[in-house]
Amino acid sequence: MTAVALFGAGRIGKIHAANLAAQPGARLKYVVDTHQPSAQELAAQYGASVSDIDSALADPEVGAVVIASSTDTHADLILRAAARGKAIFCEKPVDLTLERARQCAAAVKEAGVACLIGFQRRYDPTFAAVKARIEAGEIGQPEVLVVTSRDPGAPPVDYIKRSGGIFKDMLIHDFDICRWILADEAVSVQATASVLTDPAIGEAGDADTTAVTIRTRSGRLCQINTSRRAAYGYDQRFEVLGSLGMLQAGNHRPTEVTAYGGQHVSTDLPEHFFLERYRAAYALEMAHFFDVVQHGATPRTTVEDGVKALELADAATRSWQENRLISL
Repeated sequence: MTAVALFGAGRIGKIHAANLAAQPGARLKYVVDTHQPSAQELAAQYGASVSDIDSALADPEVGAVVIASSTDTHADLILRAAARGKAIFCEKPVDLTLERARQCAAAVKEAGVACLIGFQRRYDPTFAAVKARIEAGEIGQPEVLVVTSRDPGAPPVDYIKRSGGIFKDMLIHDFDICRWILADEAVSVQATASVLTDPAIGEAGDADTTAVTIRTRSGRLCQINTSRRAAYGYDQRFEVLGSLGMLQAGNHRPTEVTAYGGQHVSTDLPEHFFLERYRAAYALEMAHFFDVVQHGATPRTTVEDGVKALELADAATRSWQENRLISL
């Protein structure tokens, strides 16, 4: 039985707690959160105890930690958990600075512990099916990847001010998709961005609409378009053009019913937000984490993947701010 300490009892912490509780041989022992009522409520739901960071990490029975707390706590918790020899699952990003993220990667390597980063899109059954079919050679050599990623609405401006910016907060998932699907590393990044949905986002020093072009070592191209606003729901699509054809991964809808009438043909809108769209992915990534912890499976999303995605996010931020192509 693997005892687990969960850091963060907010929205994503609750998702991970539920998926953790469903894993054979795993037990949520501690919940740690600065907001005590949230920690107490979640701990009571799963028969865990409320604890503090030091006590949870000092417990030798705890073999793994799940970090779902605010971004500014990630690096410190990774470093402290690695020093204690705990297996680590951490939500993205590793940190908002490359230097600190690289320190985490070095510490994890030195400690010899598993550290998975929460790029849940790799575990999505639709996206994973596209990846498998590319690897099977169905479309030949991938040449162009086009990613569309649009939220139904922006988070509060207070969150945006401490998020690290849209490239590090939102597009970091898309940068990971680029590396994963094309199985290649970037050599250049060109990014532009605008404020089109809410002037307050611009006043906070961020953007809400972006376009990014990435060129890889082998010359493959990736184009990413994102927006903080999509009136019709959570829009998550990509397509891969290859030498022998194309594969597309579309949106998920609550049902696949199509209605035909005298004036129009209609379907359901896409699922409204990431918690619905990626419910299966979150469950599968947590199952994989415990496969790594308990059976030694090879991690699919490592701390090095977190660093590489952050490198692209950092380059895109500089490209936008400096209005130039960034070479890597």
